Amino acid sequence: MFTIYKHEIKEYWKSLLIWAICVGGMGAMCILLFSSMKETMSGMTESFASMGAFSDAFGMSQLSIATLAGFYATEIGTIHGLGGAMFAAVVSANILSKEEDGHTSEFLFSLPIRREKAVFAKWSAAVSHILLFNLLCVLLYLVAIVALGEEMDFHRYFLYHIMQLLMQMEVAGICFCISAFQKKNKLGLSLGVVLLLYAYDLMARVVPDLADYKLFSPFSYANAADLFSTGEIYLAGTVLGAAVLAAGVVVAHVIYGRKDLAV
Repeated sequence: MFTIYKHEIKEYWKSLLIWAICVGGMGAMCILLFSSMKETMSGMTESFASMGAFSDAFGMSQLSIATLAGFYATEIGTIHGLGGAMFAAVVSANILSKEEDGHTSEFLFSLPIRREKAVFAKWSAAVSHILLFNLLCVLLYLVAIVALGEEMDFHRYFLYHIMQLLMQMEVAGICFCISAFQKKNKLGLSLGVVLLLYAYDLMARVVPDLADYKLFSPFSYANAADLFSTGEIYLAGTVLGAAVLAAGVVVAHVIYGRKDLAV
């Protein structure tokens, strides 16, 4: 089982570095640009906050973008939230289906190891990549914040990133489950699911009739503007997200353990 885990770690480590450098580096550069934009944005705060649905969707009606916390929530929160979810989808979308698509399942399951353990090893590798991605990104953001010298509410900062980690795990669980059902690589389908969930969250923030149903998107409980403005966890969305994560992983184990594999 550990051999499969090491193989998956080695296979995706370049992708991990590329995504972490791109997402984390972009976020860090935006943070460093804050000081030069601060005075300009202070005069535009009211304008951004009064843009109606646009302001509600991106949290500019809740926080002042003239503060580092507000800027981080509205700008870096969008970059990290969407980038992290897409990375989680990329890592987990094909991790099971690639064995059949690449006709390597015959070799893999000739090894003296149960399918369930192989699936667990692959899921563990996906989780490890997501953890490392978040660690690298957070380190880049922290270096930029320290270099900038501005004040930051680190309690809400780390609460946000913990919720982001759970959100990415939920997305990975959904895509991992999709991968168990497929015999071909369906990366486009998994990325489409991420974009659909993100769009649904934006709609739920501007359409009153959808407000009570925003918990169906994992982006609902990992929203930077909500967490930085209130410092409180959206409990209903978090509980549902954890349940979907667990269900996705369990279903993937059951389905992949019973399916007839293409060789």
